[in-house]
Amino acid sequence: MAYRVTLIPGDGIGPEVTRAMTTVLEATGVDLEWIRVEAGVEVIEKYGTPLPPQVLESIRETRVAIKGPIGTPVGTGFRSVNVAIRKELDLYANLRPAKSIPGIKSPFQNVDLVVVRENTEDLYAGIEFERGTPEAAHAREEMMRLSGKFIREGSAIGIKPISEFGSRRIVKFAFEYARQNGRKKVTAVHKANIMKFTDGLFLQVAREVAQEYPDIEFEDRIVDNMCLQLMQKPQLYDVLVLTNLYGDIISDLCAGMIGGLGVAPGANIGDGIAVFEAIHGSAPKYAGQNKVNPSALILSGAMMLRYLGEREAAARVEAAVRSVIAEGKYVTYDLAQGEPVGTQEMAEAIAARVQEMAPHEGRDPIPIES
Repeated sequence: MAYRVTLIPGDGIGPEVTRAMTTVLEATGVDLEWIRVEAGVEVIEKYGTPLPPQVLESIRETRVAIKGPIGTPVGTGFRSVNVAIRKELDLYANLRPAKSIPGIKSPFQNVDLVVVRENTEDLYAGIEFERGTPEAAHAREEMMRLSGKFIREGSAIGIKPISEFGSRRIVKFAFEYARQNGRKKVTAVHKANIMKFTDGLFLQVAREVAQEYPDIEFEDRIVDNMCLQLMQKPQLYDVLVLTNLYGDIISDLCAGMIGGLGVAPGANIGDGIAVFEAIHGSAPKYAGQNKVNPSALILSGAMMLRYLGEREAAARVEAAVRSVIAEGKYVTYDLAQGEPVGTQEMAEAIAARVQEMAPHEGRDPIPIES
């Protein structure tokens, strides 16, 4: 029986990297039925919105989706298609692995980290008051009255909600991920030394949840120290769990450590529903040129296969990407030391390697990596 997967090609380079991804995943032999739907800047004229209702309807039906990059509309008042999908489907966990790939120039080697970012709360909840508005003035007065702290006149004001519910479910997600994928340690990252009630709550809940997982080591780090630690000794860390803003920053930092967003996969996961995506932008100036690196979305596809329970196929995809990049012969311009190939040509080289690695008599299976 085929896995039904909602496929959102996206904007700009999205359709090209999406085609590359489907080429590779279909080479695994896993039976995938793609349910194609349109979203993004390029469909506003057609549907009157960058996120037509049928997109969310399809994801709710299939329970799993993968999408190419989608641009944020300018001047429409629509905040972000990506944010809207996460909010509407309550995809509270942003999962961002960062693993070094041989053949990619980076000052860091042997990085193997997983960032688990809370997706729904914190400053990204979008509760803000614009400077100079009556609402900002009222918020300022109320906050000064309630807190006893002075806020300068003319301030813009944002609210940072951190709940026990949101903290508990993201920390449990991190520990469950660690347990299911053979990871040894979870590190909660915070600023509880300064933000004693918001980050303090997150840290308190993390410590409580950690007691339920005696088989997984637990520690915590202050976020600025965490940045320093990652630059000096990333090998000491494994799974990092963070609130929304810190997770956004640290996940990009970790992507930079392995070569950039072009090789960084990602997923947004809720209870029984998930959307997989490349983290990089839609790069409209490169659209239609068959030029950009498709690795991030292909690796996101491997994450999707693992989510579906197809761990052996996922391992083959990941191994094939690493093999093709390390070889350096069939790679795009950003990875090439000699003559580069195009997006689809790189995908076809990876797909061929995936097929070569397929289990058969006389061949040992590809090791299953977390």
